[in-house]
Amino acid sequence: MSYGYDPELTPWIDLLPDVDFAELDRVRRVEAEIMEFGQYEPPAPVDVHEATVPASDGAPEVGVRVYRPTGRSGRLPGLLYVHGGGFAIGSVDAFHGETTRIAAEVGAVVVSVKYRLAPEHPFPAALDDCYAALRWMASHGDELGVDPERLGVAGESSGAGLAAGLALYARDRGGPALAMQYLGVPVLDDRLDTRSMRIFTDTPGWNRHNAEVTWDYYLGGQGRRGGDDISPYAAPARAGDLSGLPPTYITAGEFDPVRDEDLAYAQRLIASGVPTEVHVFPGTFHGSTQLAPQARVSRRIVAEQLLALRRGLGTEEEED
Repeated sequence: MSYGYDPELTPWIDLLPDVDFAELDRVRRVEAEIMEFGQYEPPAPVDVHEATVPASDGAPEVGVRVYRPTGRSGRLPGLLYVHGGGFAIGSVDAFHGETTRIAAEVGAVVVSVKYRLAPEHPFPAALDDCYAALRWMASHGDELGVDPERLGVAGESSGAGLAAGLALYARDRGGPALAMQYLGVPVLDDRLDTRSMRIFTDTPGWNRHNAEVTWDYYLGGQGRRGGDDISPYAAPARAGDLSGLPPTYITAGEFDPVRDEDLAYAQRLIASGVPTEVHVFPGTFHGSTQLAPQARVSRRIVAEQLLALRRGLGTEEEED
């Protein structure tokens, strides 16, 4: 199938490695090549340190990396960031540039979670790790310099799906209260029954085959995906009630298999009374922003992401 990719993105497509998540050992060996999103030099220094978060119910402690822009006094908003990688690869190192940029240019304390990966640790392990990190961030405001009234969650791809599940989980558990959620091309629906998921079988960055494999990893094995017993905290598109969720910003790519589930989720949020902004970027595919960060469409996506985070976390006026 031919696609009308943005002409600034097209030359980069051949640089993408051939990735089949069914060969997970091989994918993990070349993970650095797959997830390398380039270097970012912040316009102002950002303090970075590692920390360990206690978990509950006998789960192992959770590692986090904390980013705080230097030279900022008082309490700053806090953003829990969940990296992408199809639930099975990825790391805080791979998204270090992204989280550094948010801290520096949004003016927030960013906590990036080293959550457990599937298939060794299927759902709900990753969600439990993210919730432990969110609760830790909310309860350690004095130590972190975080304003507990301005907390948000964010992620890209599978990380955005985890962030969406986390927002649902926090709502249903009575907190921590969230000021916003940023969902970048989120993976939301294990049923894989949208038109974009059916027809985009050979798109770069992501395709239906890898979606099938990674959902099986995350849900604990073959035969569960698409069933009647899938938790909405695993697949947020399954949630029957989206009311009471925080204001939401969603991005979607024109030639991305998850495009239609993203748009459907945005429509349902709006219908549920949740302030929601959704942007579909023409000519883009899953991961194209990271592959070709200098393309004009990529720069626009990043600029609008930062603006949405400033608005949602209440730093827009401070930047002005």
